[in-house]
Amino acid sequence: MEYLTRGRGFEWVYLIVSPQNPFKDPSLALQGEQRYQAAVEAVKRHPGLRVWVDDIELHRDPPQYTIDTLDALKEREPECDFTLVIGADNLGRFLGWRQARRILTEYGIVVYPRPGYDAEADAAALRSEPDGDTFRIRILSDAPQVDISSTEIRKGLEEGLDMSKYLM
Repeated sequence: MEYLTRGRGFEWVYLIVSPQNPFKDPSLALQGEQRYQAAVEAVKRHPGLRVWVDDIELHRDPPQYTIDTLDALKEREPECDFTLVIGADNLGRFLGWRQARRILTEYGIVVYPRPGYDAEADAAALRSEPDGDTFRIRILSDAPQVDISSTEIRKGLEEGLDMSKYLM
C-alpha cells in the first residue's frame, strides 16, 4: 500500500474487505466483520499511509462482484476515478471475472507482481483479445514483492511468530 501511495499516482488506496473470497474455502476464512476490524487495526499502525479501509461489500447483498463494488464506489464518490489493483496471480484468469471487459475498459487494472507469475505475458494475452486494445492494464514491474500468503501469515500468528513486518 505504501508503494502505491508514494509516487505511483494513487492519491488514496481503498482496501475493500469482502465477506468471502470466491476462490477460497469458506470454512477457512475469517468472518467479514473480523477481517474488516483486522484491516482497520493494521492500517492504524501506519498513520502516514493514505489507505482507507472500506466495508462497502459487507453491507451489500451477496454475491459480491468486483464490478458491482466499483460501480457502487463510483456512484457514492462520482468525483473519484477508481482503478482496481490486483495481484499478478489473478491476471491470467481475469476474463473469468464478472464483466471483466467492462472493468478493463471503464476502470482499468493495476497489476502488482507476484513471484512465479508472468504479468507481462498475461497482459499481452489480454491485449490480443478482441477489443483488447481498449483494455487499461498497468503492470508495476518495479514494485517490491512479498513472497508470503495471507494463510502463511495467519499460521505464523497462530504459532506466536512475529509477523508484524507483513501486516501493512
